Amino acid sequence: MQGARDMTEETVLALNAGSSSIKFALFRRGDPPCELARGALRRLGQPGTTLSVRREGENRPGVTPVPPHADPVGFLLGWLRANLALDDIVAIGHRVVSGGPEHSVPEWLSPALLEDLRRYAFFAPDHMPAAIALIERLLADLNLPQIVCFDTAFHAALPTEARLLPIPRRFAAQGIHRYGYHGLSYAYLMDRFRRQAGPEAAGGRIILAHLGSGSSLAAVSGGRSRDTTMSFTPNSGIPMGTRSGDIDPGIVEYLVAREGLAATEVHRLLAGQSGLLGLSETTADMADLLALAKKDERAAEAVAVYCYEIRKCIGAYAAALGGIDTLIFSGGIGENAPEIRARICSGLGFLGIEIDHRRNTAGEERISPEAGRVGVHVFRTDEEVMIARAMFDMLQESRAAEGRRE
Repeated sequence: MQGARDMTEETVLALNAGSSSIKFALFRRGDPPCELARGALRRLGQPGTTLSVRREGENRPGVTPVPPHADPVGFLLGWLRANLALDDIVAIGHRVVSGGPEHSVPEWLSPALLEDLRRYAFFAPDHMPAAIALIERLLADLNLPQIVCFDTAFHAALPTEARLLPIPRRFAAQGIHRYGYHGLSYAYLMDRFRRQAGPEAAGGRIILAHLGSGSSLAAVSGGRSRDTTMSFTPNSGIPMGTRSGDIDPGIVEYLVAREGLAATEVHRLLAGQSGLLGLSETTADMADLLALAKKDERAAEAVAVYCYEIRKCIGAYAAALGGIDTLIFSGGIGENAPEIRARICSGLGFLGIEIDHRRNTAGEERISPEAGRVGVHVFRTDEEVMIARAMFDMLQESRAAEGRRE
């Protein structure tokens, strides 16, 4: 596939498309992959779109405004071509939230796979359209192989009791069951913990908390996902920035029968107007809520509900695992809000979870006492490097297959 190109010089582009941003990173082959640049297009579809990029050896990203009438993706590709040798890239990889019931492991993009992604977009209607649009755009603009990595892969082997939903079984045959999401983040956290603490610790009873605009938790033992809060769609589980998480199904009936809302309107309300935003009636941003909480009761209650639901979930997952050895926080809130971490862990001393407040406030990687029974850690997640690893593995497999055919 790559001709005479030196494998050690292979460069890949990892893309992570959201509804209002596209994160990207370039990597050269290595173990771990060598990051050459990382950045993001932000505020897509809004005034003030920017391209921020931090290149290898730089401490801070440079920020470039995207002209108001420019095509942001075209602007990004032009910048990459001019500044980072886009022609040296051998493959492009994408984070895609869901591949439905048929796809979970990384795959080469094909017309059949792209059609399936369109067909299963309803699994994550707030995430999938942007990823599909980016894939289609790159198909039109670049003659490069593309690889799709699914956020459900980490949870593909959930135990039956966690996977099945308590609805008529005929729906399970249609693919309606717990899929789980944030899988690339969880895979990275487990790999990071394994490299740091060793395989024995990584095989223990671990609860992972990816807390951000979208939030979820996962219970892991023996290195495998045993349960996770997100279920059929990424809108389920604990409360999030604008998503309600799990609610009484009777509320949906009420909204339809008494409020006269159509299905799409119910979705917009529960996925885009609920969670922290709905409770506070002001903002979904946790930093803003913490600042408002001292004078705004609604903001204080939104923070309290969020922490309470996560604390409940940790207790439930400790029961499911038969105890807990390690708790790992990640995601935008989990990584950057020491007050939230402390409030979540408050009252969990009966499980052996304790916080060293100096370490927590300082943002150290281990925020529990050294002698604590449960190790509590904060890791900055990296979904893009997991995409890169998948790409390098698949490129190597493809080259080996070509060699066997010759």
